[in-house]
Order: sequence, then structure tokens, then C-alpha cells
Amino acid sequence: MNRQIVLDTETTGLEPSQGHRIIEIGCVELINRRQTSNYWHHYINPEREVDAGAYNVHGISNEFLQDKPHFAELADSFLAYIEGAELIIHNAPFDIGFLNRELSLLEQPGPPVQEICRILDTLVMARQKHPGQKNNLDALCKRYEIDNSARTLHGALLDSEILAEVYLLMTGGQTALSLDTEEVVQEQDHLPSHPVTVDQQDLLLWQVGETDQKKHIEYLQLLEKKAGHCAW
Repeated sequence: MNRQIVLDTETTGLEPSQGHRIIEIGCVELINRRQTSNYWHHYINPEREVDAGAYNVHGISNEFLQDKPHFAELADSFLAYIEGAELIIHNAPFDIGFLNRELSLLEQPGPPVQEICRILDTLVMARQKHPGQKNNLDALCKRYEIDNSARTLHGALLDSEILAEVYLLMTGGQTALSLDTEEVVQEQDHLPSHPVTVDQQDLLLWQVGETDQKKHIEYLQLLEKKAGHCAW
């Protein structure tokens, strides 16, 4: 059985080394390239304020997060869900850096994610497959004709579902995206609708040049401009 977990996070800001925290984790399970209904999704109280720039990207407010569980309350469930799987992440160093930071803050620190999971970075894959082109998630959706019209703002679970489609098409075709009848691990909460600190010894990272950094900053600015007024 080939078990893969497509994972995305939303955060209070860009730098875990500056005390920024995870506020949402969304995971979608693929078994033998088939999406199941066994997903894992939670909003998380970060115990700090969300930066204005980050709010403009994902629209998740401080007020909304006040009654959500802390990461420590969810850590055992999360680790049990991902253990032994291959994680599929777009720009993996960012998400892995934040996850490892959260795990390091536990009363009994958890293992670095790369010690219990294999990691596949779809951004690296896309750059190899489409050199010299834009390879953010929106650009890949356009290239592979995936409908991402619901993605007016970032959201971890929605982005994981979209990334699952992108990954399957990038790696040979979307042959099995129908849902199996497996039990859902966690119910989804209802929401109205980068440099990272990480032990890099076991994680393959690509160095980002000045041009890519500039493009990343320009993309974030574009997201902030497009976000406009949020409904929540």
C-alpha cells in the first residue's frame, strides 16, 4: 500500500524563528494514488496575534482562533496520522520548518517530521518539470486546467485538495480522485466563506536565489492586493 499525505499549513506570519505559529493544518490522504475521505483538518490557537499581512492572505482572524485547541492538544493525533506516510507539500521547507518548531515546543518534544515521514516537495518537482515558468499553486492550476475558483484566499484543507489534483496530473494523470468510504479522522471546523528554522540534515532543500525571492515577495504582495475585504 502506497500511503501519501498531501499537507498544507497556514500561519501567523512567515518566520517561525520570530515566534510565528501554525493556525491551520489541512491534510488529504492518498492511497495508491486514490484520494480517500480520511483527512485531518484543524484550526489552532497560536497563542499570539496573526500578522496583518498573513491575515490578508488567509483571512483567519484572531477572534476566530480564540476558542480553537492548542497544537499540544492535537500533536499526538497529528503524529499518528502522518507517521510512515510520504508527505506531499508545496514548498516543503516552509511547512516542515513550522511543524518542527511546533513539535519542539511541546512539553515532551516530538520527533522532527523528516524522521517519521518521507517528504516530496512539489515546488521542486514543478521547477524541474517547468523550468523558467511560474510554479506557484495558482499557476499550476492554470497550466493543468484545474478549477481553483473557490481559492479566493488561502486555506490549508482547500489548498491540500487542489495540490492533490496538481500532484496526480504532474506525475502521470489524475486516475483516481474519487472518495473511498473510509472513516473521516477529524471533522472540519467551520469557517465562514521564506526562511525557516529547521534541522536540514535529513531534508533535501533547494537554495532560493535573489530572483526567486523577489518573485515570492511580489506574489505575496499580489495576494494581499487581491484579498480585499474578508467576510469573516
